[in-house]
Amino acid sequence: QADLKTFHQFEVYGEAVITLLTVQNTVNTERVELAAPDLVFEQIRAVLEDIPPVAIKTGALGSDEVVRAVARALEGFPATLVVDPVMTSKHGRALASEPASKAIREVLLGRAELVTPNIPEAEAFTGIAIHTTEDMRRAALCLRKMGARDVLIKGGHLRGSPTDVLLTGDRWIEFPAERLPTPHTHGTGCAYSAAITAALARGMNLAEAVTSAKQYISEAIRSAPGLGRGHGPVNHHAPWR
Repeated sequence: QADLKTFHQFEVYGEAVITLLTVQNTVNTERVELAAPDLVFEQIRAVLEDIPPVAIKTGALGSDEVVRAVARALEGFPATLVVDPVMTSKHGRALASEPASKAIREVLLGRAELVTPNIPEAEAFTGIAIHTTEDMRRAALCLRKMGARDVLIKGGHLRGSPTDVLLTGDRWIEFPAERLPTPHTHGTGCAYSAAITAALARGMNLAEAVTSAKQYISEAIRSAPGLGRGHGPVNHHAPWR
């Protein structure tokens, strides 16, 4: 839902494929139910054969069977792929098994135009402890060796400024931001990667897309509506440019 709201704000037409369902609110995540792999495959097939997208992003995939179903469904399809390797919910509930993470490394990273892990996800994939932007660069190079074309490591878990690090081609670009004192960051990673995907679909190059998405998500956090008793959602109505 966060993805679709973000796509709408970026004035692109979003199409959703459900991979798992959660019982959650701003306070906790109580239950996670995975969709059957064949159902995921058939949803993707139905979308691709009728309204083929220009850009695609993945989010929480849950199991290795679902990851492999996604990879099979996208095989040979000429769309930009952004892989957001979501591993846990905002409340720490697992949204991807270890076999799922392994499957992402094996069958999705090599297909991805961009992979967008946060620091804990990048640490889990690479085994590199990340405390600084230099550590982020080492992890990005490691993810590239695993097959990812370009890598954006999100720095929200850093101490100090939440600087993101992008490796694109042979260029390094850092995206610093002000750390905002708010608990209302539910859906930040999903909205950020969705904004990048939407900007790519609109024809921006990767550096432009990340710049636009970073501005959007920073404003979405700053202007969060303050809903719920826990980690409330960001403001998906935030302007972008």
